[in-house]
Amino acid sequence: MLQTIPGFDRIGEENAFAVLARATELAADGRDIINLGIGQPDFRTPDHIVEAAIKALRDGHHGYTPATGIAPLREAVAADLHKRHDVDVNPGNVLIVPGGKVTMFMAILMFGEPGTEILYPDPGFPIYRSMIEFAGATPVPVPIREENDFAFSAEETLSLITDRTRLLILNSPANPTGGVTPRSEIETLVAGLENHPQVAVMSDEIYSQMTYDGMEHVSLLQFASLRDRLILLDGWSKTYAMTGWRMGFAVWPDALVDKVRKLAVNAWSCVNAPAQFAGLAALTGPQTAVHDMVNEFDTRRKVIVEGLNAIEGISCKTPLGAFYAYPNIKNTGWQAKALASALLEETGVAIIGGPDFGILGEGYVRLSYANSTLNIKKALERVNLFLQENKK
Repeated sequence: MLQTIPGFDRIGEENAFAVLARATELAADGRDIINLGIGQPDFRTPDHIVEAAIKALRDGHHGYTPATGIAPLREAVAADLHKRHDVDVNPGNVLIVPGGKVTMFMAILMFGEPGTEILYPDPGFPIYRSMIEFAGATPVPVPIREENDFAFSAEETLSLITDRTRLLILNSPANPTGGVTPRSEIETLVAGLENHPQVAVMSDEIYSQMTYDGMEHVSLLQFASLRDRLILLDGWSKTYAMTGWRMGFAVWPDALVDKVRKLAVNAWSCVNAPAQFAGLAALTGPQTAVHDMVNEFDTRRKVIVEGLNAIEGISCKTPLGAFYAYPNIKNTGWQAKALASALLEETGVAIIGGPDFGILGEGYVRLSYANSTLNIKKALERVNLFLQENKK
């Protein structure tokens, strides 16, 4: 009988993909499915980005690139971060990776082992906890509370740090809640971290260009006191509607750059060469499509929040970032995952139950408004009718 190491028994998954698979099966059977489950823009990658990849292929970029990414792309990432956050980044500290999850994997693998603790947001992206448990570290949830507008609390976060803490994972704007942590809270956290120099920080800023109502995204790169232990996670997937291209980047502190380069060599050699030229075109080309997409998300955000709050038993805070609504369903009497499953099977509306994002997720569900306004309205009509006919 084959036996794997115990870590593989601890590894979890991202249930949004299981919901996507089931929704796809139902659609193939002829069901009318409205997918508000998967977290990806429903827009095409802008044409100039696609053309850049095609040109790269025609120009003969068919071989390996440096494991860290082609130099022009790393330089463009540094320039883009300077433009957006007014920070200086050495292109040598930039690593081009095949999607944002890779940065999570490497950071958690570096700092997680039995006897250590890693703090992560809960509710939060499920791969955080999955990878922490895989590495053998103890996952310590940082509560993300509705009463705090789904921003993290600096005071509560700092109170959870012990002498065993090795890594703190932050995410703002956040998945699944759409919460954005204000500058004042981040400044308090950064000041407090000066008392914990052993704690590295991984800041997941993949939704950094998706904020609303004048809310400011504050990058952890802006704080000099953290730069020698900060790992920044960002990429192209959400901002440029490039989820299937598998294009991400990270900024690593000097002490870890060569370590992650070696991991890249061992794990994937290099990122797809034409995709890197597409990423270069995305950063250096027109940004009109980005702004148009975010403006459309803003319109849909208002529609979905208004619609959810009109349904008996549901209340929904207005998200200030990303493209997710995270309504409170406790007054419906339904358990979150049971409701999500019933809605998909009986009404054709795909959403995700809050417990799929952490132990604090019960009583909530996540809806992605990366779908058309028409479909969002149709989905909410179905949800409303279902709850009226199936009261608990």
